[in-house]
Amino acid sequence: MTDARAVREPTFRESVDLMFNRAVALTDLSPGLEEKIRVCNATYVVRFGVRLRGGIQTFTGYRSVHSEHMEPVKGGIRYSPLVNQDEVEALAALMTYKCALVEAPFGGSKGGLCIDPREYEEDELERITRRFTYELAKRDLIHPSQNVPAPDMGTGAREMAWIADQYARMNTTDINANACVTGKPPHAGGIAGRVEATGRGVQYALREFFRHPEDVAKAGLSGKLDGKRVIVQGLGNVGYHAAKFLSDEDGARVTGIIERDGALVSDTGIDVDKVYNWIQRHGGVYGYPDATYVEEGGPVLEHECDILIPAALEGVINLTNAERIRAPLIIEAANGPITAGADEILRQRGTIIIPDLYANAGGVTVSYFEWVKNLSHIRFGRMQRRQEEARHELIVRELERLSADHNIGWELSPDFKEKYLRGADELELVRSGLDDTMRTAYQSMREVWHARDDVVDLRTAGFLVAIGRVAASYRAKGL
Repeated sequence: MTDARAVREPTFRESVDLMFNRAVALTDLSPGLEEKIRVCNATYVVRFGVRLRGGIQTFTGYRSVHSEHMEPVKGGIRYSPLVNQDEVEALAALMTYKCALVEAPFGGSKGGLCIDPREYEEDELERITRRFTYELAKRDLIHPSQNVPAPDMGTGAREMAWIADQYARMNTTDINANACVTGKPPHAGGIAGRVEATGRGVQYALREFFRHPEDVAKAGLSGKLDGKRVIVQGLGNVGYHAAKFLSDEDGARVTGIIERDGALVSDTGIDVDKVYNWIQRHGGVYGYPDATYVEEGGPVLEHECDILIPAALEGVINLTNAERIRAPLIIEAANGPITAGADEILRQRGTIIIPDLYANAGGVTVSYFEWVKNLSHIRFGRMQRRQEEARHELIVRELERLSADHNIGWELSPDFKEKYLRGADELELVRSGLDDTMRTAYQSMREVWHARDDVVDLRTAGFLVAIGRVAASYRAKGL
């Protein structure tokens, strides 16, 4: 067993670099281009004051730009007391590789504000957010064509609406001001399906994985998602939607939910919606009546299951617990939930890991759709939906006429007619685009994974695909 005291755990930033280095060693890039792709281009640190509660409080924020091989750069803004420059730069690097892998036309960026949002009232958070936006926007670190943030841990649609409004106030003649940020509420320039996007992407990623029996067999599993036992760590936005969709739509059985104040376990399955609503009312899982409560949530990661979904913080699977993880398949719904050291241990044991740079790319994919919607100034489906319905109705009427004229004696079922005659709305189009993106990206990773003997896991395959695309962009720029 690995002695965690004898081996220093790499930081999140070091883990990202180690995983990058492992992949780039398998390429033929020149040392100069390799270094250009690896390093973070720039990080801006801002310290600003806001008058609150009878005094002035000073806050520290970050916006890091990892790669400008494509512009604008893209990446969320998180609010957390643990935010620091290394973390933001590591997340910005992941965004570069994530965008390249799913072919979203962005470079990688990330932002953070060192703050615990739970300690402030809504009006105070708004003042802080607007001032943070001002400090970034006046340096073009928020801009529709240069740097486009999105929600992350501790932020959501509310904060994105404040950012968009503040930017518009500063740029009153910019017709594309709404495209300065994504993840906005639908009534404020957002897009249907953005809130669920990352969790939905996790579901689509697993569906695509289970379409390939050879890959499923590598994990020691068989069949489809139906009946698979799932443990999810973190029932925030991503974990909730992933667990809900997998259980409600694919027949998976959620047997464990891990939260800040403990965990819930049940071999017969846990109702995800009920637990989520309980957490909203009570602030945690303690006291939930329909599952067994475990005070220490960490060890539940080590329980037997088919699919483990770490969906909260980075580094939850590390050198201290990697050898006790029993899940044959792990999908990284969070960023960096498995450290580089733990990744090595799990790979040697044959655990299949669907990596974060692919698995949680649903958020940036739908953010891309929102950005395009804002730039085009029209919602998806508005021009073609009714025309699509009219064409379908022509076909249905002709089929029914033929049946009547020739006494065939059959009729279309009402359920089929209802579904076929309904044109796709924005939500359906967003889900279709996300599904296509996740399928295509997995297939690009899978091709490398199966074609090369020196590529032993999906993470390395994903990095190789992403690095190759970033390198091609730089070469096209003359580097």
